[in-house]
Order: sequence, then C-alpha cells, then structure tokens
Amino acid sequence: MNSGLELCTSEAMVAVRQLVDKVADTAANVLLRGETGVGKELVARALHDGSSRASTSMHKVNCAALPRELLESELFGHQKGAFTGAYREKLGRFELAHRGTLFLDEIGELPLALQAKLLHVLQDGEFARVGDDRVRHADVRVIAATNVDLEAAMRSGRFREDLYYRLNVIAIRVPPLRERREEIPALVEHFTARFEREYGRRLEISRAALRALTVYPWPGNVRELENVLKRAAVLGQAGAIEEALASRGTAATSVPGVVPVRPIDTTVEALGLKTIARQAARDAERIAIRDMLERVHWNRTKAARLLQISYKALLYKIVECGLGKADEITDDVP
Repeated sequence: MNSGLELCTSEAMVAVRQLVDKVADTAANVLLRGETGVGKELVARALHDGSSRASTSMHKVNCAALPRELLESELFGHQKGAFTGAYREKLGRFELAHRGTLFLDEIGELPLALQAKLLHVLQDGEFARVGDDRVRHADVRVIAATNVDLEAAMRSGRFREDLYYRLNVIAIRVPPLRERREEIPALVEHFTARFEREYGRRLEISRAALRALTVYPWPGNVRELENVLKRAAVLGQAGAIEEALASRGTAATSVPGVVPVRPIDTTVEALGLKTIARQAARDAERIAIRDMLERVHWNRTKAARLLQISYKALLYKIVECGLGKADEITDDVP
C-alpha cells in the first residue's frame, strides 16, 4: 500500500497502519479523529486504496467550507431551477462516488438539517437531489473525519447521536506529530526532496535546523512542518527554518495540549537523525507524564487513564523518565 503512510514508522502510527490494513477492504464506515494537520486525509486515502473500491475515485467534501444550501447541493446534487443560480442539473458527490468512497472532512461542522439527510443515506442508501422528489440509490463507503469533540457536541445538541453511531463503526485516532517525533527526520527528507522536484532548489538541512525541527511542538502538526519547509525551499534559505520556528515558539506553548520541549544538547555534534528523534521523544514524554501527574496530584491510577496507557506502563515510565525510583513506587492499583 503506497499511500504515504510508509513514512509513519512510530509505534503510534504503526498501530494506525495495522488497523487500516484490517478494515480497509470492508464496507464499514470509519471515523477518523485527530487534530488539524495530522494526516487524516492520508489515512482516508490508505483506507480507500486498500479496498476493493480502489479502482473508483475517492471523493472529498469539506463540511465546513460551504454554507448549508451549497453543501446540500454538493452532497446530493440538484435539479435545474431548484434554487436561484441552479441553471443546470448537477450530480452530487454521493452519485459521483457510487461504488466508491466518500470522505467527509470536518463532519462535526455539518448542519443538523443535513445530518438527518446523511443519516438516511447511511441507513438505506437512498437520497433525493435538491428540488427533486425522485429517490436515488448509491453504494458508497463513507469515511468521516473530525478534530472536534463529537461527544460534547452530542451533549449540547449540535450533533445527532444516531448519526454518530452510524459513522463511528470503526474509530481511528491519528496522533499529533509531537507524539511521534521519531518520524520527523523522514518527513523532512520526504518534503525537501519533493520541493526540490517542484522548485528546482535543493534545501540543505543543517544539524542545528534538524534539531530545531525535531524539538518544536508542532501545534499545526504535519501540515505546519510541510509549510515551514516549503517556505524555506521557496526562499532558498535553510536558515529560514530556525527563524520561522523561533517566531512561532511563544504561540505554540499556549496551544492546549502542546508540550514545550527543552532544546537538545547541541554540544553533542555526532548525534544521528534517529538519536535526535529518540531524545526529543523521551523529553516530550517525560514532560507530558510529569505535567499530568501534577495535574492529578500524583494519582497514578487517574493519570494512567488520562494518558491512555496501563497502570503498569505508567509505573515503568515514571522510573524510566527519572520521575521516581523503583523502590519508592508501590503497585497500589485497585
């Protein structure tokens, strides 16, 4: 499967790739969750390419990009004269994606009225164009993505519970880049090679620049990394990387959930790419665990649950990160 996920070699993303391999060639709807810019569309593409529907196109609709009237037409199509400006018949994405895949990005922004219509399509495979009573059928596999808390949206009445369960047959969380820093060197190499082909300029990344890229918290995730490297390639100045990260540093530390990481010891000149990535990952993990333990007043059971790891794993990490000694930690899990 050559989807771009081959660059994602961290433990967290290997688990994502394994789940993609298991569910790709099924008809199950998939809900992708994760912050903006983590690569949810890349995972959606891998799901499509690994399915029996790969010979057809994958169609994408951004549910936050259009007002309700245009979004309904985009999804379901419309008849000529259905509304002002409807000068001709239009096929919607459900018709165009028949026997293929429809990727609904930012599904949490879908208006309630359209949520009901989408639910009907998912249940019965039937829909009607805007301005037409004729019932049409479509065999479409839906992959949805969101960066919002759908559970909170359901509690506030902004998202239908029945639609949530229809979409959430298989849930895949795509972790943020700060949780998989070991991938950054490979991503840097990938993007610089691509921009060299596009702009005809070779961007030489110094060790200092690579260290800066590896320890930066990346609140904008892979998309932000790509944009920083693209800007440097367009300008033809690798030094623009460190300048860009320095100017973003203060803003990044104010983003909820983003853990600032201390700089790597720059006196160690012989650090290889993998060593740099491993050290940065350890630093980020240490700070994340320490901050979580302080938030819950060192209630290790609660911290393990919030960090989504086992209690035993947390005890091991506390010792590994130098946050406590083995003889000081008792296995007091209830």
